[in-house]
Amino acid sequence: MTAAIVLFTSDLRLHDHPPLSAALRAADEVVPLFVRDPGVHAAGFDAPNRRAFLADCLADLDASLRRRGGRLVVRTGPVVRELRAVAGECGATEVHMAAGGTGFAHRREERLREELGRLGVGLRVHDGVVTAVAPGTVTPAGSDHYAVFTPYFRGWSRQRLRDTCPAPRAVRVPGTVRGEPLPTREELTGLSPGLPAGGETAGRERFSRWARTGLPRYEDRHDDMAGDATSRLSPHLHFGTLSPVELVRRAREQGGPGAEAFVRQLCWRDFHHQVLAARPEASFQDYRTRHDHWRDEKEAAADIAAWQAGRTGYPVVDAAMRQLRHEGWMHNRARLLTASFLTKTLYVDWRIGARHFLSLLVDGDIVNNQLNWQWAAGTGTDTRPHRVLNPVLQGRRYDPDGAYVRRWVPELRDVDDRFVHEPWRLPADRRALLDYPEPLISLADGLARFKHARGRD
Repeated sequence: MTAAIVLFTSDLRLHDHPPLSAALRAADEVVPLFVRDPGVHAAGFDAPNRRAFLADCLADLDASLRRRGGRLVVRTGPVVRELRAVAGECGATEVHMAAGGTGFAHRREERLREELGRLGVGLRVHDGVVTAVAPGTVTPAGSDHYAVFTPYFRGWSRQRLRDTCPAPRAVRVPGTVRGEPLPTREELTGLSPGLPAGGETAGRERFSRWARTGLPRYEDRHDDMAGDATSRLSPHLHFGTLSPVELVRRAREQGGPGAEAFVRQLCWRDFHHQVLAARPEASFQDYRTRHDHWRDEKEAAADIAAWQAGRTGYPVVDAAMRQLRHEGWMHNRARLLTASFLTKTLYVDWRIGARHFLSLLVDGDIVNNQLNWQWAAGTGTDTRPHRVLNPVLQGRRYDPDGAYVRRWVPELRDVDDRFVHEPWRLPADRRALLDYPEPLISLADGLARFKHARGRD
C-alpha cells in the first residue's frame, strides 16, 4: 500500500487542485495535511480576522473530504518537523504542494526539500495553483520579470492555461496518521463584526451568484464605491478556496467587457506575484526608491492614529477606514485612496500603512498588499510615481451622491450632497453641530509638502 502527502497551504480547496490530483494518481492512500506552523505567527501573517476565515476554510475542507471518505489532518508545530513525523507514520514516499510566491514560501520549500531528501521522501512542487500563470513564465528580453503591467498583461494573455482538475470522488486516508481538533472562530477575539464566511463552498457559491449578475456589469461598476459591485473574492483567492485558473477560464467562457475587465484584475494579481518572486525584498524595501525621508513615526503618531480610526476629516478616507475595521475588507478604489492619502498627503511611510492593513484585512496578502501599497506610494511599479489622488475629487467621482460616505460615517448622514465630501464648507453653525473633525491638513499643504520632499517643487 503506497502513501503520499498533500501539504495544503494557500490552496484550501478540492476543485482544481493539481497537487491532490497528482498524489491520488501516484499513491493508494493520501494524507491531506495542514500544518499550523508557529513560523507563520512569528512572521506576523496570522491576524485574528484571517485566523477566523482560515478556521472556516479548514472546517469546510474537512467536511468535503469526509463526504469522500477522507479527512483533513491538522498538526501544530514547525512544518518540517510535522511533515517528517507524518511521513514516518504513513510511510509516504512523496509530498505534493503548491508553489508559493513569497520569500517565506520559498524558504519553506528549500527546507522541506533538504530535510525530506534525507529521509528519501520526494518533494513535488506544483505551479499554477496559487496563480493562473506561474511567476517566471512570462518574462521580457533581458530581465527576469516585467516591471510594467501592460506589456506583462499582453504576454500573460497569450499563455495557454493548464486544464482544470475535477474534485476527487474519493480520498482514502491512512488510519495510522493522527490529527488534532480543527480550530474554530469561537476560540478567537478581536474579530471584525462584519467578517465574511470562509471556505470553498462559500467561495464557489459567491462566484456563481456574482457571475450571473455582477460579472456582466463589472467593467462599468467596479469603481462604484456605494454600489459594492466588486466580486469580493479576494479572501478566497488569498486562501486558495477558489482556483485562479478556473476563474479565468469561466470568465472567458462567459465573455463580454465585464469578463475582460475581471480577468485583467486577476492578471494584476499574477503580475504582483511575478514581481515579488523576482524581488522578494520588495515586501519590506522600496522596489524603486524615491529617496523619501518619511515623517518620523512618533512625530506623525497623531495623524496615523486619526487615519487608522477614520477621523482624518476627509469623508471618503474615513468611510474606507471604518469599513476596513468593521468588515476586515475594503473596496478596491478605497484602498488606493486611503493609501495615497497616508503616503502622499500625510507623507507617512508606506510600511506603516501596509502593516495596519495586514492587521485587519481578511485577504491580507503579503504579495498584493505590499506591492499595492508601493504602487500608491510611488515606490513600486506605477509609471506615474508622483501622482496624488485627491480624496474630494475621487469622492465626487466614485461616490457622487455620498451614499458610501453616509453608510460608514453616520455623523454626515444628514449632510446635503453638496457638502458630504467637503463638510468644512458648511456654514459655521451647521458645522458646529457635527461630531466630525476638521481636516488634519489642507490638501494644498499636503501636496506642497510631498512635492518638496520629492524635490518636485
